[in-house]
Amino acid sequence: MTPTIDIIRAAQQRINAHIHRTPVMTSEFINRETGAAIFFKCENFQKVGAFKARGACNAIFSLDEATARRGVVTHSSGNHGAALAWAAGLRGIKATVVVPENAPAPKKRAIEGYGATIVYCAPNILARQAAVDDLIALHGYEMIHPFDNDVVIAGQGTAAVELLEDYPELDIIIAPLGGGGLLSGTAIAAKAIKPSIKVYGGEPRGADDGARSLARGELVTEQTPKTICDGLQTTLSPRTFNYIRTHADGIGLATEENIIRAMRLTWQYAKIICEASCCPPLAAILEGTLDVNGKNVGIILTGGNVDLDKLPWVIG
Repeated sequence: MTPTIDIIRAAQQRINAHIHRTPVMTSEFINRETGAAIFFKCENFQKVGAFKARGACNAIFSLDEATARRGVVTHSSGNHGAALAWAAGLRGIKATVVVPENAPAPKKRAIEGYGATIVYCAPNILARQAAVDDLIALHGYEMIHPFDNDVVIAGQGTAAVELLEDYPELDIIIAPLGGGGLLSGTAIAAKAIKPSIKVYGGEPRGADDGARSLARGELVTEQTPKTICDGLQTTLSPRTFNYIRTHADGIGLATEENIIRAMRLTWQYAKIICEASCCPPLAAILEGTLDVNGKNVGIILTGGNVDLDKLPWVIG
């Protein structure tokens, strides 16, 4: 069922008791650097340290009892897996997460810490899907996809609802773009609440399938991602591509250098610890691929689960 604003508001009611209403923060320095008033929606302070808690929680609490008791499975490089493990624990059901062998260590520890069983696979989408298919065939688990799932997308859209409730004067909202679940939910919600608002994705140039898909008018699935944004290395699905081209206004691209610069500015001047995957929206503004001059701009900071031993401005 296509998420509508009513479905997204129902998701908000379903998950409110379990998640944080995250704060919105600003930085005068960053405002001067960008020529805009930037409002950071801090999902790095969300449960499990990422916006993924919203979609996973909505999905888990939308399951009927018989399905829930069979358990759930997903594949994830980190935050969605941790979020699903956390949400499954709230409901007292089993979660299994297929994890690429090269996933960041803090995210693997988080998935296990929230009680999920990890099954490792090779770091590619075919290996992920094959492992999930085997687990479903063996155990009958319910697949909760990280982004190709309307219930998950509806949960992700609740962040934009909160942001516009707190700051209705926003002219623009920008969300990082990986698989497209967050941008889909954000665009659907924001356009329904305020039709005049512009909604953009921020994407690394080294993982730009979303921008190429919109430019071609058809889904691009071939991609060898080259970016430090580990959470943005997936490609769009037909579902998220359709939602984004229908509801969003475009995608701004950013180099790795500007992503690192945006991450460092956010840490240093906004005093917000965020992942590299949060930073393509601000980086695209700095790079000039999104024009926000003089506008009120909401940016969704998607997570704060950082490997402190691998900060990009330290390791180069």
